[in-house]
Amino acid sequence: MDFIWSPWRYDYLASYGQRRPTCVFCIGEDASRDAERLVVLRANRNFVILNLFPYTSGHLMIAPYEHRDTIVGASSEQLAEMMDLSQRAVAALKKIYNADGFNLGMNLGQAAGAGIRDHFHLHVVPRWIGDANFMSITGETRVLPEELSKTYERVKAAL
Repeated sequence: MDFIWSPWRYDYLASYGQRRPTCVFCIGEDASRDAERLVVLRANRNFVILNLFPYTSGHLMIAPYEHRDTIVGASSEQLAEMMDLSQRAVAALKKIYNADGFNLGMNLGQAAGAGIRDHFHLHVVPRWIGDANFMSITGETRVLPEELSKTYERVKAAL
């Protein structure tokens, strides 16, 4: 059996299921730490951020500034802007990564698999034919060809 070491995943595994002291999506108005937080774009009601533990290279999330656990009660303007940003994200990721397709989705609540249950967000995940190979299916391991810092630079420039 071959082993592929991915020590950067330990932080995720060690923190899985633990409550965080602050919400990772409550970023406030101070944009000085956007690169550190992986925020690639700020809009009026939502922002675009890289997933710190991506499924694939280019995995983005779009979240509202408002701390809300579900889309119920979100304003139509907030939701419309989220969809506009998802269009921009898909176009940018298609151009950067030449993706064959995309998954867009929300996991609302623990039963739905939400890792961050208290602040709703939309995942935008680029996909390629054959990207779900034995590593992610039987090995439960993802191999990403690009470091997050490089993904950040490319996506920020494209958006």
